[in-house]
Amino acid sequence: MTAIVVIAKECLPGKVKTRLHPPLSLEQAAELAAASLADTLTVASRLPATRHILAFDGVTPPPEASGWEILPQTGGALDERLAAIFDHLNEPTLLLGMDTPQVSAELLAPVFSGWGDETDAWFGPANDGGFWALGLKNPTGALLRGIPMSRPDTGAHQLRRLERAGLTVGLLPSLTDIDTITDAHAVASIAPDSRFGRAFEAVQASARRGDVDLHPVDLHAVHPRAADLDAVHPRAADLDAVHPRAADLSSADLLALIGERS
Repeated sequence: MTAIVVIAKECLPGKVKTRLHPPLSLEQAAELAAASLADTLTVASRLPATRHILAFDGVTPPPEASGWEILPQTGGALDERLAAIFDHLNEPTLLLGMDTPQVSAELLAPVFSGWGDETDAWFGPANDGGFWALGLKNPTGALLRGIPMSRPDTGAHQLRRLERAGLTVGLLPSLTDIDTITDAHAVASIAPDSRFGRAFEAVQASARRGDVDLHPVDLHAVHPRAADLDAVHPRAADLDAVHPRAADLSSADLLALIGERS
């Protein structure tokens, strides 16, 4: 007897996956976010949950959430919004994010096989240091409130909070959630037949027609004589000296920022 909650934003340009821009347009980033959310909701719909709930920040829920309960997100920082979701529930609850379209019913099966006496919580770590899933047998927002979010150590803080509360934690597989174009490449290669995989392939096809590079930056592709970063930019001790989000830019975008040196 477990409720499942997917937390999501309405997938509008400029509101979701903005770290994919550039090299993607804001419209393309929103299309990929919508595909990722659709995959997540489709998988969650197949799970034998007692309730299917979309914790939603937006006006128009996606069609894949038809028949789901819609729980408007509260205001405040992310830890407060997550805490409010768990305070709202009074039964075992699994919370999923919208950024791991490669998730499958098989990965989540342990949560729905019965909690028993040996598991109080389930934790799904993300490769960027956060987490993509959190299940609580006895949900309470106090276990999330105050956790620093959107940091490389967010997952470590959350797991430590659970363990210090005396909970026995079961671990789900580590997954890549989609923040950067590198993440998008990785996830699309894992799940090419998902909605996200097909949407990303369409974006790539569009980029090829427009001669835009969506691959992670290769400095030698940016400048054929770039033996080191100084050959690209005289002040570039690292990529952030070129642009604070340079690791997420395409080679064409990076070249436009720094200029080619003769």
